[in-house]
Amino acid sequence: VQLQASGGGLVQAGGSLRLSCAVSGLTFGNSAIAWFRQAPGKEREGIACIVSDNDDTVYSDSVKGRFTIARDNVRRQLYLQMSSLKPEDTAVYYCRLALQGRTWWGQGTLVTVSS
Repeated sequence: VQLQASGGGLVQAGGSLRLSCAVSGLTFGNSAIAWFRQAPGKEREGIACIVSDNDDTVYSDSVKGRFTIARDNVRRQLYLQMSSLKPEDTAVYYCRLALQGRTWWGQGTLVTVSS
């Protein structure tokens, strides 16, 4: 199983980015997916997830209303649409997939938001 994250880059405050995570090696229709991020000097934090059994979404307070998590089961892609970006959103972003008691992580993609 491999998760390949992409879409990071440098953006000005107030701008938008869409992160993608390509999943290979399994059918992930019943999995729970999530995006985490780790800012310099800080612990990794979960910011968005889709619960597997009912597709409910949950967001951290820090991104609620600005970020949207989505999945495309046919293309086997995970997405994180980020809007109204702030300098404090600067971090390495990771996708994670959980299925039947196992978890897999993508390699991370760097998002830098300039003020």
